[in-house]
Amino acid sequence: MSRAFVFPGQGAQTIGMGRDLAQAYPAAKAVFDEVDDALGEKLSTLIWEGEQDTLTLTQNAQPALMATSIAALRALQAEGVKVTDAAFVAGHSLGEYSALAAAGALSVADAARLLRTRGRAMQEAVPVGVGAMAALLGLDFDTARAVAEEAAQGQVCQAANDNDPAQVVVSGHKAAVERAVEIARAKGAKRAVILPVSAPFHCALMQPAAEVMRAALAEVTLNTPVVPLVANVRAEAVTDPDLIRALLVEQVTGSVRWRESVLWMAGAGVTEAWEVGAGKALSGMIRRIVREMECRAIGTPEDVTAATAAPN
Repeated sequence: MSRAFVFPGQGAQTIGMGRDLAQAYPAAKAVFDEVDDALGEKLSTLIWEGEQDTLTLTQNAQPALMATSIAALRALQAEGVKVTDAAFVAGHSLGEYSALAAAGALSVADAARLLRTRGRAMQEAVPVGVGAMAALLGLDFDTARAVAEEAAQGQVCQAANDNDPAQVVVSGHKAAVERAVEIARAKGAKRAVILPVSAPFHCALMQPAAEVMRAALAEVTLNTPVVPLVANVRAEAVTDPDLIRALLVEQVTGSVRWRESVLWMAGAGVTEAWEVGAGKALSGMIRRIVREMECRAIGTPEDVTAATAAPN
């Protein structure tokens, strides 16, 4: 059975995530300590005892979700699971940084600092109220992309996340995204809703953030991952550090090609996906993309026990 480790993106964050892992596994606790040290603040206290609204701020959610994912991975490793047991790693948006940290391409400290920078830069790229994102449910990607193009009318409106066969997220100027919602409904979308996000991620309006990340990524060491990364913007495996660095910059304004990434992994022989970290959103998407792919979400000590007790 060929396995992929996949890592969640923004939206999965909850107060208390990873706390049980940190209590049960010293190696998991060490991850949160390392992130706290890297950021020079007790992010772990916010994650475990803070307010959901504060945790959800992009600059906090991004490093917090990475920390939780790597803590879950360290718990698995403490039970004998190896990263190299996987054929590929992949992550949804910020989860790509978790995937790279998991595969040894980035240190946990560098991943935390990069995600803090990325979160701030994405938040500051567009004034609040100028941009928006909307989920279009029940339309395939080509239809959703056509909706975005029709809605743009000289503004930015792009298909930002190709999540699964019936869920595409569009991003851009608020008025254009609102037009896209109306056009999508007219084209038979089951639902078309504005998302409660603070900025229009993964579209051309994020170019200032891409430039910030270009400079930040130039300053960090990026090693060859021990397991190939299935990159968001390519939807195929990559291993070259210089290419990965460039794709992480491109990812800020580019589409998250999650549906295609999962299909690519399935085509490469992956039959099982372990979602490592908070929530189960990716597992749901994967099942809708490749129904026969086995999915396992691992975010608690009980999940770790169940995963490591199961026959491989």
